[in-house]
Amino acid sequence: MEIISIRENPDHKDRAIGYFQRSWPSVMPKIYEDCISHSIDARDSLPQWYLLKKEDEIIGCAGLITNDFISRGDLYPWICGIFIEEKLRGKAYGSMLIDKAKMDTKMAGFEYLYLCTEHIGYYEKYGFKYIGQGYHPWGEESRIYEIKV
Repeated sequence: MEIISIRENPDHKDRAIGYFQRSWPSVMPKIYEDCISHSIDARDSLPQWYLLKKEDEIIGCAGLITNDFISRGDLYPWICGIFIEEKLRGKAYGSMLIDKAKMDTKMAGFEYLYLCTEHIGYYEKYGFKYIGQGYHPWGEESRIYEIKV
């Protein structure tokens, strides 16, 4: 297993953009193209985008960003876009991406990592704690979780 940081491996940029777009088809494709492209030469430590590779196959992805389109701008960074191929779920591969984001969060000098989701039960297994609700610009609300890194 290998986690590829797109910032550290910009030659994977186009592959990452395509993978995120396929994995999250409800997100306007231009969003991932723009975010990932501009992350490579960003001045600060965020954003980060990751691919999870098993042998020669990309099997998952995640991002580490300053805001996940949520009303709680006072909280950051956020892990986002966590995705594992359906046929490979249940093997804790998502925890590898979470651990990488936690490590990069700590290296960047942050004490906590956040996420917003509708899933209940999954992230708690990895130490995340529910801290309240947040609101998206499109009118939905999400559960907000944090973990001390």
